[in-house]
Amino acid sequence: MPDRENEEREYDLRWADGAEHKEPSARARMLAARWKENPPGPVPFRADPDHRGSGRRSSWVSTVVVLGCVAAVIVLLGYINFRAPY
Repeated sequence: MPDRENEEREYDLRWADGAEHKEPSARARMLAARWKENPPGPVPFRADPDHRGSGRRSSWVSTVVVLGCVAAVIVLLGYINFRAPY
């Protein structure tokens, strides 16, 4: 008897997955209703160069800071290993 219930349930899932029309989610319905009256404006894929802060200099500064921190950790670990008694 349990095998028959599993077969029926599997059949129902296959039937549901094979449906031609699937209802959109609640969020999709909400956004569609909202955008029907007030469509969203275009959004660029990447930000404009003017809005990225101070430009290319900031990327170099952050790169130097990260590499400096990595170098400091390497030097510190080397100093600790040099000073540690064996």
